[in-house]
Amino acid sequence: MKIMVSSPIRLDMFLLSKGCVLSRAKAQRAVKDGNVNVNGSAVFKPSFGLNPGDEVQINAKVEAGTDLMKTDLKLKILYEDADCMVIEKPRGITVHPGAGMQPGEVTMLNGLAFIFSKQSIPFSPSGALVHRLDNQTSGCLLIAKNSKAQLKLRKQFHDRKVLKQYLALVAGNPTPAEAIIEADIGRNMKNRMKMSVFEAGKTRSAKTTYRTLSKTSDAALLKIDIHSGRTHQIRVHLKTVGHPVLGDRKYGDKYSENIDKKYSIDSLCLHAWKLGFISPSGKQVEIRSCVPDDFKKTADMLGLYLILDT
Repeated sequence: MKIMVSSPIRLDMFLLSKGCVLSRAKAQRAVKDGNVNVNGSAVFKPSFGLNPGDEVQINAKVEAGTDLMKTDLKLKILYEDADCMVIEKPRGITVHPGAGMQPGEVTMLNGLAFIFSKQSIPFSPSGALVHRLDNQTSGCLLIAKNSKAQLKLRKQFHDRKVLKQYLALVAGNPTPAEAIIEADIGRNMKNRMKMSVFEAGKTRSAKTTYRTLSKTSDAALLKIDIHSGRTHQIRVHLKTVGHPVLGDRKYGDKYSENIDKKYSIDSLCLHAWKLGFISPSGKQVEIRSCVPDDFKKTADMLGLYLILDT
């Protein structure tokens, strides 16, 4: 299995993030044992730094040894063809294993392994995921059924040809009501677990557009398009303009925290609502994910109307 690198990252963390292995320790062992090549050459240092454009190849034996537990997560399939499927990701489930997770914690990969097994489709943890959603984000998640389809779909993301539209409940009323946010994003130099526009090291370009659909004195419902795919992009950009996503414990400020407390909001109000792409079969696909009940309930408490005709 060959995987293209899209952003700077350590080799061991890259293997873990792509689901090639189930723990960082196993990633480090795979590298030290010479089972991982970068740009055609074996690398034996787990902390080896990868750069965009690098090609990582994993020995098939390593992938076969992941022994991923199949778990029926009752995942809803919104769209499916011979090459891919769109899954409705529930809030509160991590897409793939990563640092900080509890031993045995179930991820979307476990649910996908179950679906693939049920359909008698060969499953590769590193060959299924096309993109990611945060743990607390719900909505459309695109899955490839084979490595060739994954490469074609990922190229569309890389070329910014995918429609990625979100709904968010945010603190306050953004001014203007419709705008483009263009601000580079990078790893926060003081807290490596967070991303930032300011106080960041190496940054990458990021573009977000939003339109206000409904508003009250405390909050607003936004329809958001992201034209790039940076980690925590929507959350970071909205915090930067002074309107954090409600329920965001990582990027919220005192203003949003007061609103969270006032309305007892305890989860991230961000939903991956619409996804548009060209299937490897050539079909133009545009899928919508139903707005979750908890999102609707929070919007109702805030006095916001879910006007979703456009």
